[in-house]
Amino acid sequence: MLPSTSVNSPAQGNGVLSSRDAARHTAGAKRYKYLRRLFRFRQMDFEFAAWQMLYLFTSPQRVYRNFHYRKQTKDQWARDDPAFLVLLSIWLCVSTIGFGFVLDMGFFETIKLLLWVVFIDCVGVGLLISTLMWFISNKYLVKRQSRDYDVEWGYAFDVHLNAFYPLLVILHFIQLFFINPDVILTDTFIGYLVGNTLWLVAVGYYIYVTFLGYSALPFLKNTVILLYPFAPLILLYGLSLALGWNFTHTLCSFYKYRVK
Repeated sequence: MLPSTSVNSPAQGNGVLSSRDAARHTAGAKRYKYLRRLFRFRQMDFEFAAWQMLYLFTSPQRVYRNFHYRKQTKDQWARDDPAFLVLLSIWLCVSTIGFGFVLDMGFFETIKLLLWVVFIDCVGVGLLISTLMWFISNKYLVKRQSRDYDVEWGYAFDVHLNAFYPLLVILHFIQLFFINPDVILTDTFIGYLVGNTLWLVAVGYYIYVTFLGYSALPFLKNTVILLYPFAPLILLYGLSLALGWNFTHTLCSFYKYRVK
């Protein structure tokens, strides 16, 4: 169960933070605290992070209720515990090694693929998407009456990580059991159907969890537009089946090209 106890904001009676509290709640201070805890594993709550990973599949709304609780108790929406990021990194490394094994890559090829996936696909693309969503939400989705509020960049990054985890599990773990000459990587309709359906579910999960993340912020409006990508996604899925375009085959070919 998510905690539901509400705690008063650390503000003075006039609603203004003291100079000490204001300094403690600056973006730089929050970032420094987060990065400092990144190397202190004993201070991380891995059990709670694992709980969040489970509920991102079964009930992602519960995960975002905890973000509300954090705002009430710590005056920030973004995570202050990097345990989720650490566990996600472990998942990413293990699943990528599994991909290298399934694709018959050598040791050095697998290491090269791992570096590409971690630093480019996860970190690089994640920073780009988070920054883009942070800009769009603050520029176009903030309500007029709540213009004093803004979306924290750290929260935008957390939303991306939340949405990326189910996609990672589906495409980098579950899909591994179907990547063989008898199922996905065949020039048959069944191969296209199984592989592309996994992509449809994975990307659909990413869109939906992202929508939940921004709709959880009470000072944002029109967040339903974040569900609009479902339309081109379903259209692309239908076209891929009609044209015989196997997304997984393209991904595997791209991974092999990367490590040449």
